[in-house]
Amino acid sequence: MNGVPLSRWITFWSLAVLGCALDLATKHWMFAWLGMPGGEPHWIVDGVFGFETSLNDGALFGLGKGKVLWFAALSVVAAIGINYWLFAARAAMDRWLTVALGCIMGGVLGNLYDRLGLWAPAELDPLYAHAVRDWILFRYGELTWPNFNLADSFLVCGAAMLCWHAVRTEWAQRKANAEHADRSGGKNVVNV
Repeated sequence: MNGVPLSRWITFWSLAVLGCALDLATKHWMFAWLGMPGGEPHWIVDGVFGFETSLNDGALFGLGKGKVLWFAALSVVAAIGINYWLFAARAAMDRWLTVALGCIMGGVLGNLYDRLGLWAPAELDPLYAHAVRDWILFRYGELTWPNFNLADSFLVCGAAMLCWHAVRTEWAQRKANAEHADRSGGKNVVNV
């Protein structure tokens, strides 16, 4: 296993599989309950938070509309890259990265399932057969956040964790450089 502890493999794949399963189950339940897009929202907090089905044949905020197969291919490349980075390049030695990328993989797999059209009923308009199913709705006054799903939430949480990891690593590097400069008599030392 290339020196990566078994616990990191288990952590990563548990998060990825559980995240994907939760995403697909909630999509199935919401679309079975609320039906295909076009119905009225079911409000939990009136006019602010609720459930409403929608189909996104693009990516984040509907960007790249109609390019679902391109995004599916990008998802496959991302999944391969994540596995390579974690296990071949041994980034999984860092627990934080393992958890962050496990969340991201769960989101990638959940939305990839939809983009491959594996969920689509035969009677669905072929235009939407590869669209991602969204169902979480937020509004504030006139502002409506684009509908999203649990896979999107896992992707955002994982990305936020990666950003925090980058900041934390930068701080640690600056601290180490400052300590090294102090030990070397205050001379500026540049690590290359």
